[in-house]
Amino acid sequence: MQPDHAGPSMNHLFVDNLTVIDFAYLDPARGLVGESWIADVVLGGELDDQGMVFDFSNVKRTIKRVIDERVDHRLVIPRGYEGLQWSEDTPNTFRWALTGGGHIEHSSPDEAVVWLSSDRVVPSAVAALLEKELKAVLPGNVISVDINLREEVIEGAYYHYVHGLKKHLGNCQRIAHGHRSPIRIDRNGHRAYDLEERWAKLWQDIYVGTEEDVARRFVGEDGIGYITFEYEANQGEFALTLPEHRVYMLETDTTVELIAAHIADKLKAEFSGEEIRVKAYEGVGKGAIAIRA
Repeated sequence: MQPDHAGPSMNHLFVDNLTVIDFAYLDPARGLVGESWIADVVLGGELDDQGMVFDFSNVKRTIKRVIDERVDHRLVIPRGYEGLQWSEDTPNTFRWALTGGGHIEHSSPDEAVVWLSSDRVVPSAVAALLEKELKAVLPGNVISVDINLREEVIEGAYYHYVHGLKKHLGNCQRIAHGHRSPIRIDRNGHRAYDLEERWAKLWQDIYVGTEEDVARRFVGEDGIGYITFEYEANQGEFALTLPEHRVYMLETDTTVELIAAHIADKLKAEFSGEEIRVKAYEGVGKGAIAIRA
């Protein structure tokens, strides 16, 4: 998106890689999608008494905080999607029809979701929401706010996954937040591109669930098998129902440390005499390493 009222005489301040937003969103075909977007920001306006558009020392305190609080670790729901069913009485309990058959149901506290005035979740729509929020809190000399949301350029395999960590004291406890994550796998010190691609395909747009959180398994009226996850965390009660084929189950919690260990254990069982090293990312630039010698 271009800065509002941008002109050659306007002063601009930019901050690249200000923050990474790790979140989940609902897509008609893909279902529940984990995503990680890098946020770049450009502010345009008049210079203040310090000769600045905006003090860099306030960028993280104000701009990053608004971006993180509004979207990070939330489920983004496009209100305009025709397959969405919800009630004003319980606005964060809804049913989402999938174009390929089946549905998703979700219930959570208010702070775990954000409603988007759109029929699809795309970077420009989320950026517009954030720009509106920022204009309300920035000083009057800031005339324009331009947010660019982009995916990390990844050389190699990656997957989109969603999870919830009920034991986490922060926002990771939300049952439907996610990440777009690279993976690196080495066998005996050599990169195994084929194994990376295999796991990326297996975990394409997947929900990684914990057996401890399963409330029930059932077959719906549509003949599709479903899994319902429920738990109570310090932010409140969470529930999520998904088609079973969109879920990958772990016996443990789904922290990135345990995800890396799970993949390493699976590969070690397959290649028992070899050293396996798994570098599993959780979004951009962070994650866990598991080694099985």
